Amino acid sequence: MKSKRRPYAEQRPQDLGGGVWSVPVPIPGNPLGYTLVYAVESPRGAVLVDAGWNHPDAWEALSGGLAALGLDVTAVSGVVVTHFHPDHAGLAGQVRDVSGAWIAMHENDAALVRLMTTYAASEHDAFQSDMLRRAGADPAEAGQSMGDRPAPPAIPDRELRDGDLVDLPGRKLRAVHTPGHTPGHICLHLEDADRLFTGDHVLPEITPHVGIYPFDRDDVDPLGDFLESLARVGELGPLAALPAHEWIFPDVAARAAQIRHHHEEKLDQLLALLTERPHPPTIWEVAAMMTWNRPWDALSPVLRSMAAGEAAAHLRTLEARGRICRLSGVDPVRFQALDS
Repeated sequence: MKSKRRPYAEQRPQDLGGGVWSVPVPIPGNPLGYTLVYAVESPRGAVLVDAGWNHPDAWEALSGGLAALGLDVTAVSGVVVTHFHPDHAGLAGQVRDVSGAWIAMHENDAALVRLMTTYAASEHDAFQSDMLRRAGADPAEAGQSMGDRPAPPAIPDRELRDGDLVDLPGRKLRAVHTPGHTPGHICLHLEDADRLFTGDHVLPEITPHVGIYPFDRDDVDPLGDFLESLARVGELGPLAALPAHEWIFPDVAARAAQIRHHHEEKLDQLLALLTERPHPPTIWEVAAMMTWNRPWDALSPVLRSMAAGEAAAHLRTLEARGRICRLSGVDPVRFQALDS
């Protein structure tokens, strides 16, 4: 099936009707191309859903796109960030600087942003290298650069919990906690218009990255959380979806069901691979066995690290379901299938 995805150069700000607008904001050097930033009408000034990557070109696109729609970035009253990633939260601080707007984020991601501000780049590099080593990467790969770490986003002024209403007079915009892609990811249900701003949680063609960090954690289950969050979004019904990437689409419930099915198939395939293995593999070996959008040998160090994070998340879900176990006292960590 031919993709509906179009390059950033073909994107334009749009009036979506009902007091909602969209502005495509570029992500320099990223194959995703752009983030769709939404503006929702308010008597105090528009409230943005996400803000885009912190880059001069992105700022020009955001401020200019809003102006083309008759909106003024200096009159924005608030920014609700679906999650802390830089292509969503990066420009929130600059919007606040020029407008005095508040920034809101789920409390779990707000805690991560505060933590990020305490770590120096050298500490992050050492953490990353040791994490790769414990996953089974050889010393040369573990020591490879993962690229520059983006600056942490602005610390939010307000923290949201599941079910909270955003400060949007005259409208009902409710936070729906959908952890998985990040611990504090939220969708935003515009209840007076049957629309759901889905962030990265539900996208029309691709699936979001769901990883576990560090790779060998055994106290969280982000993929399990993601699957439960998809089921919860499905219960909202066939709402119109306004995602942060790609394009707007109908029936978020149907797409959420497709993504759940995709991951359940992936879990079944992974369990079969582990059952066939004569020796318990490391996370790195599992990642190399799994199917990605290009061969393992063709993946860059950054993409291999992301693949290992996803492999680890799938392993952790199988472990939480009692289908596999990790060997105790082994470094790097290894997993084996249990008899069904």
